[in-house]
Amino acid sequence: MSSPSVRLAILALATAASGVGAGRVAQSAVRRLGLRPWRAAVAASTGVSDAWEFDPLEHKERGRRPKLLKTGSDYVPAETIAAGTNKIEKVKNEKDGTALWTEIHELSAKLRSGESTWEDLNLDDVELRLKWAGFFHRGKHAPKTFMVRLKVPNGVVTSKQARVFADLVEPYGDKLGVIDITTRMNIQLRGVKLEDGSHVVDSLLECGLGSLMTGLDNVRNLVGNPIAGVDPNEIIDTRAVCDEINSAITGAFRGNPEYANLPRKFNIAVSGSRDDFSHTSINDIGLQANNDHPEAQGVEGFNVVLGGYFSIKRTVESIDMDAWVPAKYASAFSLAVLEVFRDHGSRGDRQKTRLMWLLEDKGLPWFREMVNAGLAKRGVAPLLVAAPNPTGTYHRRDILGVHAQKQAGKSWVGVTVPVGRISCAEMRQIADLAEKYSGSEMRLTVEQNVILPNVDNARLEELLAEPALNNGAKLRVEQDMSIMRGIVSCTGSEFCGQGLVETKHRAVRIAERLDAMLIMPKLVRVHWTGCPNSCGQAQVGDIGLMGAPARKVNEETGKTMGVEGVQIFLGGEVGEHPELGSKFETAVPANDDELVPHLKALLISKFGATLRN
Repeated sequence: MSSPSVRLAILALATAASGVGAGRVAQSAVRRLGLRPWRAAVAASTGVSDAWEFDPLEHKERGRRPKLLKTGSDYVPAETIAAGTNKIEKVKNEKDGTALWTEIHELSAKLRSGESTWEDLNLDDVELRLKWAGFFHRGKHAPKTFMVRLKVPNGVVTSKQARVFADLVEPYGDKLGVIDITTRMNIQLRGVKLEDGSHVVDSLLECGLGSLMTGLDNVRNLVGNPIAGVDPNEIIDTRAVCDEINSAITGAFRGNPEYANLPRKFNIAVSGSRDDFSHTSINDIGLQANNDHPEAQGVEGFNVVLGGYFSIKRTVESIDMDAWVPAKYASAFSLAVLEVFRDHGSRGDRQKTRLMWLLEDKGLPWFREMVNAGLAKRGVAPLLVAAPNPTGTYHRRDILGVHAQKQAGKSWVGVTVPVGRISCAEMRQIADLAEKYSGSEMRLTVEQNVILPNVDNARLEELLAEPALNNGAKLRVEQDMSIMRGIVSCTGSEFCGQGLVETKHRAVRIAERLDAMLIMPKLVRVHWTGCPNSCGQAQVGDIGLMGAPARKVNEETGKTMGVEGVQIFLGGEVGEHPELGSKFETAVPANDDELVPHLKALLISKFGATLRN
């Protein structure tokens, strides 16, 4: 928590430099949240969108909710809106998704009071527009419940926030009320009922996070370096950069309609070291730390890559923009790119509306010119060409386990969280550990694990002996290699209507069996994804498993029958020289007894695993 003098300085700076709206944000950040200086300063510098009548966090003091004076459609050129031909564009044109930022409170109240029933709800609101508020109906496998997706910039979570997560989902029971860490170092809350939606939105804002602008045609969570600020190999601390971009896009989590009607989803990743822990190569904007630009000696900045994404129809790595942007203008650059995408991106075939399609249609020279125009509007000089890439061999680090920080006498501790699934009790245990050992702070990773930073070396033995991390506990600090520490998984068919196979429970069961059989000489990253949308990023794993139909012979009837199966990918690489894996096998039956020996043979033949005695 920042000192009183630092807080007053932030407030004074915010009021003088950014106006009353920004001052309100700073006061909220300091008074309500006790934010660290870098996070409170970011909130102060960006502020609440002027599309709001007043700060939504002031609704209790004012006795009513603010009106949203503009919608996302108000910022999109009329000719662009007219060109929208797909179903989602038509739904947005009928009623903008940002309308649900206010209507969710009304819907919740009416459902609680009995004034409305589930059957009275507008189907497009339930299935589509509520995603603008971060609420995703799980109609196929958990009807009338929602997954709530958050914004957690750079994956930084406090103990207080972690306890809020647990409190929000606990009423829904152990099966539905669970918490998932995602591949965007983010949090998803499961089992939420719409009548509780208003309480969930308010609780998240009051603890310094939010759920607005997390679904459909919005920017997803800002991904950064999970060991930012403590990393001995750090080039740029990504925390403030991620926070500033996020706050500018979302209006400090309150919702900013200016960037809430894009042609399609949009991902931004900020890498702070040569490890590229944020996977910039599979994001629409990838900012790669590089402080060695010959025309900007001593200035922190980023080389830029653009357009990477996964989908059912296409998987593509980002392309080099041949551009370098100073770190202090990373937010301005991101907004300029978003405006070009918003105003000029295709709104036709949804499979051809991601940023890469615009880049290929218009070309990089045109795109660069448009972005430079957006920067000029913000008083920022044109982009420089890219800085020279670093030379020499560099190996991406495994950050699980215990590692020395750049601060003397301190270490970070990487906790394995199998497939990122956490119960309420386990989330509170992590919160307690963070409060006791790491200054009430934890970091989420894109591999769905948790980092505890700033642990005193003198207390490491005490932390590693904690009951929450031992005696068969799911959470663990592993010093030896295992399959379990390398597994990543999407939600799968347990909760996701698009999942072709169940993934999370299967991934854990199979990892346990393989670990009982094999000794691993190195980390092998095994990514599970339930369908070709590849939310589990199968193509970046050393081994990728993607849900697909398969067939096998029924031993009783002798007839071939359809079963759950997987396609297997091999050769994915992450880090400084990323590569997408290629398809190795198709239609492999996914039941444990057939898949375990299959993977065992692969691990021995291609990854050097050896049998245990």
